[in-house]
Amino acid sequence: MKNVLVVYYTQSGQLLDIAKNITNELETSEDINLSFYKIKLKKNFPFPWPNEEFYDAFPESYLQVPRELTDLDNPLLKKKYDLVILSYQIWFLTPSIPFNSFLKSEAIKPLIENTPVITIIGSRNMWVMAHEKVKKLLYANKADLVGNIVLADRHPNHISVITIYVWMYSGVKKRLWGIFPKPGISDKDIEDAKNFSNPILESVNKSSYKDLQDKLLSIGAINIKPFLLVTDKRAQIIFGKWANYIDKKTKNNPEKRKRLLNYFSFYLTFAIWVIAPIVFIVYLLTYPFTMGNRKKEKDYYSHTKLK
Repeated sequence: MKNVLVVYYTQSGQLLDIAKNITNELETSEDINLSFYKIKLKKNFPFPWPNEEFYDAFPESYLQVPRELTDLDNPLLKKKYDLVILSYQIWFLTPSIPFNSFLKSEAIKPLIENTPVITIIGSRNMWVMAHEKVKKLLYANKADLVGNIVLADRHPNHISVITIYVWMYSGVKKRLWGIFPKPGISDKDIEDAKNFSNPILESVNKSSYKDLQDKLLSIGAINIKPFLLVTDKRAQIIFGKWANYIDKKTKNNPEKRKRLLNYFSFYLTFAIWVIAPIVFIVYLLTYPFTMGNRKKEKDYYSHTKLK
């Protein structure tokens, strides 16, 4: 009997649906004992997520400041597993606070040390540099990262940013005005995530994960868009400056923090609607001169190694 653990945190339930579909064949296998563990915060984030509270999570999200967790004495975390599957979302170009808190908790090292790990990412669009941060934490804890699966909103950036905000603030996943698509990852992509289940099952049964990521890639586990990767890298620098400045200048000053976070929200809106299109034009003009490097980057970020 093989033991597999799925760790997740979700506000809307979407990521749990994805994780369940990806482990569908493991769930039904008589040779596998599949367990699910939900990350729990002492002070949880709300859903729907009010605008002010959403932006208030920005500095600590980007700076990867952990929050206090509960349920770390759960018996599920005390066992040794043949495979651990870690599911997470992206908040402000960084792994979410709940997931980051778990990766930095005392429970993580004995759970994943010398253990095969697969990551599942649910994202609006930009996830690559956030995953690099996760990889560093996993390798620091001596995990054996053997696979990564990314499900993202396939709609254009300016469409998805509208729909995700409406979903986040309303808590209802529906088509806005009957015109916009449903927010988040499409129902079809969530359903099709079952296709990843069989390669994972085969690897668990064989206790061999050598070619797993290549098998997952062959059926669409990752789709890296070069422009989004360029944007992600540049935004990391700017977000870092904002987060550090807000953290440094507003300690014990909630009113100033609120004011600076309002400024950041205005900047972010401007960046999405004005700066990003300009960057895209520059990207198109320079693409012919950077094609070779882009291909190398795409190959690296599609796999599980760490530079």
